[in-house]
Amino acid sequence: MTHIDKDWAAAEEARRAWMAENSLYRDDDEHASCGVGLVVSINGSRSRQVVQNGIDALKAVWHRGAVDADGRTGDGAGIHVQIPTDFFRDQIKRTGHNPHDDQMMAVGQVFLPRTDFGAQETCRTIVESEVLRMGYYIYGWRHVPVDISVLGDKANATRPEIEQILISNAKGVDEDTFERELYVIRRRIEKAAAAAGVRELYLASLSCRSIIYKGMMLAQDVANFYPDLMDERFESAFAIYHQRYSTNTFPQWWLAQPFRMLAHNGEINTLKGNRNWMRSHEIRMASSAFGDMAEDIKPIIAQGASDSAALDAVFEVLVRSGRSAPMAKTLLVPESWSKQAEELPKAWRDMYSYCNSVMEPWDGPAALAMTDGRWVCAGLDRNGLRPMRYVVTGDGLVIAGSEAGMVPIDESDVVEKGALGPGQMLAVDMKKGGLFHDTEIKDKLAAALPFGEWVGKITELDGPLGEVTEQAMFSGQELRRRQIAAGYTIEELEQILAPMAEDGKEVLASMGDDTPSAVLSEKYRPLSHFFRQNFSQVTNPPIDSLREFRVMGLKTRFGNLGNILDEDESQCRVFQLDSPVLSNAQFEAMKAY
Repeated sequence: MTHIDKDWAAAEEARRAWMAENSLYRDDDEHASCGVGLVVSINGSRSRQVVQNGIDALKAVWHRGAVDADGRTGDGAGIHVQIPTDFFRDQIKRTGHNPHDDQMMAVGQVFLPRTDFGAQETCRTIVESEVLRMGYYIYGWRHVPVDISVLGDKANATRPEIEQILISNAKGVDEDTFERELYVIRRRIEKAAAAAGVRELYLASLSCRSIIYKGMMLAQDVANFYPDLMDERFESAFAIYHQRYSTNTFPQWWLAQPFRMLAHNGEINTLKGNRNWMRSHEIRMASSAFGDMAEDIKPIIAQGASDSAALDAVFEVLVRSGRSAPMAKTLLVPESWSKQAEELPKAWRDMYSYCNSVMEPWDGPAALAMTDGRWVCAGLDRNGLRPMRYVVTGDGLVIAGSEAGMVPIDESDVVEKGALGPGQMLAVDMKKGGLFHDTEIKDKLAAALPFGEWVGKITELDGPLGEVTEQAMFSGQELRRRQIAAGYTIEELEQILAPMAEDGKEVLASMGDDTPSAVLSEKYRPLSHFFRQNFSQVTNPPIDSLREFRVMGLKTRFGNLGNILDEDESQCRVFQLDSPVLSNAQFEAMKAY
């Protein structure tokens, strides 16, 4: 076995800091490629079987995660289940309290600094202060039993102190309000911890509905590390599980999945743009759901969050402001629709057009398992480059995940089996007890609001701008002088630009580019040479709107964008173009609008 020096964790932090200072590492580049799935009871009834099936399925996807040289440290694994009320009522009674059966409780799964007791106490004080500030009562803290013998040396060296805070709904608010205020409490805690300089404080979950157990152990050891999960009282109507395989990233306890609402297999290749747009949206972000607490939840995406964590953070704020999980998925990770206008129902096209006006798509590859407490969904992004297979059983279970056969099932008990296609979704409404296939859930979402009326407010500029005539501004020696000043060469004019003008597409050439990077070149280079396509090179092919025209487009919306937390026609008062590239004449004509 590999033995790690006791100061390894501190040395590792110092190494990462040095790499960041010397441009060798950026936490913005965090990506992960993993195994993901869910088990859910269609009628919403809790059972031990669901939890056990989730544990078994997690063990079955162990090969989708990486293993360190010590043989026991993983990139991260975890499981997300409903709070087992009987189990936690017994834990509360041990604190000397006697909770009423009809009184809601909340449980926070808290990662604390393990070796710095002063920082540990500071973290507890921050957590308690924010819970009390919101007007709730604290039953007490519980040390979560763990078996560290299943951990590798590196996982153990970075292991946090794991405790649970037990909270009473002393205010007597309804479940949605309780859950929303717990979300605000958690965001306040995160900001207070950052202000206090305590980086190690992390709340894996803080909810009155569900709880997350995760860490840097191997998938088959999650239930061994957390004996709670083996308790027969641990019952749930759903289980979302995840095995992480890090790409372009460092494994860390807090980056293990599931996150608070979703688990994600893949990469978000539009991450930088999505982050920047979210910072822009925050300026106008407000909601009656949050009232004067809206500023407490900003910034939405935490510094250093991975692509999956960033997607989860935006998904969560959309749900907390009133959208359902299926609608949040449709808004953030829609199917390809603009090039399939004749194939999709008009109601769907109107819904997607509305979504496009509100939010920029988060492009994968992405296979997602998600929940908002009522809905449990599985879905793919519009590229469909990650697998998501499902089975419906005779006893009312839906099992979906990265692979078939994750949970052994007698074939005679299988009612239906299949695989989701690009952009498709499978959803279970645990409250009303219904399974919705892709067409059914999208019909339901499209009929929920008057999207057709709202998208009529969108101003399409392609018609008016397509009628203008472009006049040549330069010719002869004046044109040649400006081409030279811009860095154009004869080769580029004849071999690249001419075919593009004639055929309307990029010319095919040999693979590879052995020219020096523009920033290092001794010769003047045009501005465009300083830009390169950015994508997660480990697992993904480069994708563009020419080669993948059915799933990608250049349609651009702009204008005074509305509040993304609203759901009304104000978000559709925008302009749209089929391409962000305009001629000079088109740009001048656009000024009239």
